Amino acid sequence: MFGTSPLVRTGLAIALMVLMPLGAGAQDAFKGFKQLDSTSKMPKLNAFIAPGAAPEGAKLRDIEMEAKLTADGTPVEDGLSWYVFSPIAGTDGKLPLIASAKGGPAAFQLAPGDYFVNVSFGRAGVTKKLTVPADGEVDKQVMVLDAGGLLLNAVSGTDARIRPDQLSFSIYSSEVRDDGERGLVVADVSPNTVVRLNAGTYHIVSEYGSVNAIIRADIQVEAGKLTEATIQHRAAQMTFKLVSEAGGEAIADTAWSILTAAGDSVGESVSAFPTMVLAEGEYSAVARNKDKIYQRDFTVVAGRNTDVEVLMKDQEPQQPESPAARTVQQAPAGTPPPPGVQPAPEEPLPSYDQLVPQGGGDGASLN
Repeated sequence: MFGTSPLVRTGLAIALMVLMPLGAGAQDAFKGFKQLDSTSKMPKLNAFIAPGAAPEGAKLRDIEMEAKLTADGTPVEDGLSWYVFSPIAGTDGKLPLIASAKGGPAAFQLAPGDYFVNVSFGRAGVTKKLTVPADGEVDKQVMVLDAGGLLLNAVSGTDARIRPDQLSFSIYSSEVRDDGERGLVVADVSPNTVVRLNAGTYHIVSEYGSVNAIIRADIQVEAGKLTEATIQHRAAQMTFKLVSEAGGEAIADTAWSILTAAGDSVGESVSAFPTMVLAEGEYSAVARNKDKIYQRDFTVVAGRNTDVEVLMKDQEPQQPESPAARTVQQAPAGTPPPPGVQPAPEEPLPSYDQLVPQGGGDGASLN
């Protein structure tokens, strides 16, 4: 499971986590994967000072800054974004940007006064107020990000590998808002990608394919550590074919509908042999070709990719007509009853006496 991390699931999920301190070696691990919201490696200092940001004739002070993942960690050497804002909002209601830099530790020349400094490392970030004195020494500013990394992957069944192009992850905050939704942190994360986040618990949604193979889990990200999580999907990839005989060629111009055991449609396609990823369970494949319908029930077993062949002789039986839709026809006299059906007893013809009105009438009523 997730060790001491809290875990909430909708469906079955197994996450295997490896935690390692983010020292120099761990930072190398961060650089070894594609980064989200990062830039290519830049010089140690690449600062931008907005023109006119400093008052004319003001004595500028040199301010050095560095960021750490934890208070006792080493400075982050790459992947940082620095922003310095004025605390006084402009006419548009936003804080004016005074200076910026990308890379690792940064240095700015700022006039005495108050500022807001923000540093971000991927999706992790922190903001603090900075006061630059007019005189005296200015200490190096150390920003503690309280951040870690999260690397996600998934398997199907016990250990069947899933192609990266069939997997995607979305990361949400663990808190549920008043409207019942969670805040989206980052969407469409590819497997084997390090996402840098503030320490805390996150709600992970893993999607395998595009039909109904979805797993949810809560994962804890610890400051200064890289968390690797492998989620187990209970699903498999199914390929459908309409054939005239077992092992035959797939018949083109076939429309497909995939139904759950309850009769709900989960997927549709018009293809000779469509492929769908389905969650473990019981299904029915319905193929329509030239106004004829063929059907076959099948079972999805986690991690077992399978071809489902629907034979053209497996035609879906017609629904019985309702009693109201049946037309009653009189069978010709002397027609034998169908096999297994007992003939209805015949009533004898009435006699003349039964037809003559009683009471001595003249029989005129027979005319």
